[in-house]
Amino acid sequence: MFVYLGAEMARRRGFFAELQHQAKLADQRAQAAARQHSKQVDAARRAAERAALAAARASEQDRKRLEREAAQAHAEARLAEADELTAEATERFQILDQLLSATLAIDDFVDLESLRAVAHHPPFPREDLRVPIPAPAPIPDPPLPVKREPVAVTGMFGRKQKAADALAAVERQYAHDYSEWKTATEELPARRSAQSAAYAAAEDARQAALAQATARYQTESVERERLVTEQNESLDQLIAGLAYGTVDAVQEYVGIVLANSVYPEWFPVSHTATFEPTSAELSLRVVMPGPDAVPTVKAYRYTKTTDEITPVAATQKETKDRYARAVHNIALRSIHEVFEADRRRLVLSISLELGTETVSPATGKPTYVPLVAVAVRRDEFEALDLSAVVPSATLEHLGASVSKNPHGLVPAVAGGVRRAR
Repeated sequence: MFVYLGAEMARRRGFFAELQHQAKLADQRAQAAARQHSKQVDAARRAAERAALAAARASEQDRKRLEREAAQAHAEARLAEADELTAEATERFQILDQLLSATLAIDDFVDLESLRAVAHHPPFPREDLRVPIPAPAPIPDPPLPVKREPVAVTGMFGRKQKAADALAAVERQYAHDYSEWKTATEELPARRSAQSAAYAAAEDARQAALAQATARYQTESVERERLVTEQNESLDQLIAGLAYGTVDAVQEYVGIVLANSVYPEWFPVSHTATFEPTSAELSLRVVMPGPDAVPTVKAYRYTKTTDEITPVAATQKETKDRYARAVHNIALRSIHEVFEADRRRLVLSISLELGTETVSPATGKPTYVPLVAVAVRRDEFEALDLSAVVPSATLEHLGASVSKNPHGLVPAVAGGVRRAR
């Protein structure tokens, strides 16, 4: 009987599965970013830029030679760019062709204890508020005024009057200085009080801001601890449920395992699973991209005369065969990952359906096209040596119903798959 896992059987990826999936995606993106530009291409580009700059600055005598060298360096940079694009295209083909073998080299078991969370608190953001405001320097007493000596009298005439005038000027200046000193002395207590009050207000404001920032930080820390405790309690429930083989726990664990199996972002694959405890059978639905997701460019060629980098397309047969291999590989990979990760042997058989979502050319509406349907027992599957099989032949051996033309979105024939017994 042909099995279709409809929307009612679809199950959203669980919390821990999503954590695993996002972590794997982040790692994948980091690796892709590291490979963005090879050292070879960067070196060739810098050499071309230096050669062009040297040619522009050269004398007429050297210009032609340097222009030839700059042109050669430019061609080498473009050739390196074409080589890098070809390497990227080749890598994508290898990824698709090795979807099954890639998972055989790793253990798909997920130790749930590795998902236990620990609260990581960021540094306190306002360390500056913990430093007391320095006390201001004390306002000093104003210096006592000093009576200056009169200006010495010069000249032969009017010396007495001049001396009297000089003495009077000294007395006036002293009286003025003394008046200012007295005023400053009288104002000193008020100035010192105002200074002390301003310092106290600033220090109070600092302490109030510190208390507010500390309270906010402690509240956020408590919330982080609460979320971690809640997450770990959920993990404890999952571990306990898995020990008893509960439906939710088995489905959650399978979701974690398959979320851990990350495909390229340009070729996403999703899984939904439903576990039937009475038969210990897992119904697994796999949705993969359509044929358009398969890269069609196998290399890039640089033409020096036109200074163009042009793609070299794979043949239609190569593209069709590659998509068909991906279909077969993903089907076997998904089954293998579940059985290998399930060390408790809670799942005794898997009923898998793999297909793609597309737009029907007849109706213009979204539709689902099943490409593989297979049911297999654990012991039957574990007897296989997946490192040496031809996936299409393996699916035939397992009695699978397989599309005759996956690239053409020809559905697998209903009724062709035998049930696991």
